[in-house]
Amino acid sequence: MNQFTYRALSPSGKEIRGMATGADEAVVYDQLTEQGLYVLHIRSSTRLFKYLSDKLLAWQIKRHDVIEFCANLATMLRAGIPLMTALDDIISTMSNQRMRVVVGEVRKNVELGVSFSNALSLYENAFPDILVRLVRVGEETGRIDNSLAEVAQHLQRLEDLSAAVRQAMIYPLFSLLTTGGAVIFWLVYVLPRMMEVIVGMGVKMPLLTRILYEASRFSVRFWYLFLVVPLVCLVLYQGMRIRPKTAYWIDLFKLKAPLFRTLVHHKLLALLAEQLRLLLSAGITIDRALEITADVMGNAVFRRRILEAREDVMSGKRLSASLSVHGVFPQLFIRMLTIGESSGRMEQQFGYLSEHYYKVVDRFSQKIGKIVEPVFLIVLGCIMGTMIAGILLPMYDIFSKVTG
Repeated sequence: MNQFTYRALSPSGKEIRGMATGADEAVVYDQLTEQGLYVLHIRSSTRLFKYLSDKLLAWQIKRHDVIEFCANLATMLRAGIPLMTALDDIISTMSNQRMRVVVGEVRKNVELGVSFSNALSLYENAFPDILVRLVRVGEETGRIDNSLAEVAQHLQRLEDLSAAVRQAMIYPLFSLLTTGGAVIFWLVYVLPRMMEVIVGMGVKMPLLTRILYEASRFSVRFWYLFLVVPLVCLVLYQGMRIRPKTAYWIDLFKLKAPLFRTLVHHKLLALLAEQLRLLLSAGITIDRALEITADVMGNAVFRRRILEAREDVMSGKRLSASLSVHGVFPQLFIRMLTIGESSGRMEQQFGYLSEHYYKVVDRFSQKIGKIVEPVFLIVLGCIMGTMIAGILLPMYDIFSKVTG
């Protein structure tokens, strides 16, 4: 999908400037004239503008918007309502304005003779690739409604999986922020005032107190670093994610990191099994299904292993044998896949695996708060105990001299 900026005149003679999407300038020109506009100028958007607009589109249209669109359209098509009428009704009831515009443009392309799947593919940042492919299969079989229902169910499971992961991360992030906030408050506000009293008394400070004194002075003087450093780290992380080599090592660390590796690893296994189940059930060949799945995993380690397995399958090797040598896929996954290959029911086995790993992620997300809570309490207790000890040690010397 390409993006273009244009200038045009409305039927009333008012000049209009805007942005449109299409395969080329001719398609965009036809779209604008169909709207009753007199086109003055069309120009292809710059790469930076396209990148920013794509990100904005992906941010404006959420997964639940696509789920609602697929589920509603599947229901209407099953009821015998024509595609164009169904799209009109759905557009009129949408609450997301950006989604309404995108679906409206899809409808216009279909009206101009473009297939429904190709019209969806023009908006790759709004509609996932699996939706386009399954709709294309549905067009060939005459059952677009089944394809849309399958996609809606698939996306809903992904949404539930993401929600479970977010739920698991809420407590650790909250604990980290509160712990860091407490430490910063003591360093910037409490310790400097206490240290002024101690220094004013001329008491010789122990090593721990001197360390805290210098830390508090540094925190007061360079307080802005507490805001700048996290932002810089975030920018560096995003920059490292762009480079394939560093992205691979970051994703490998996620799979090896204590505690959270269970959550990340099982989430990826659930996504892999669910994606392959859906694609194989739609009649897509195993090599093509592996290629499609590798692009949506969101993890460079899994992507590399899946593509390596695809090459092995293309050369005549069984998928289970190929995956077993990579060390990323557990024995349960390999055993179930081996049985599926022997029985010719791989999609059914992938369904069992996806259900199993979904449950693992859900159970772990409910337990992780109880696991992390004592760790943060211990860490916070040690930090606060160290600060209090640093204050009380010189105070003890003062009291000893007074009473002595």
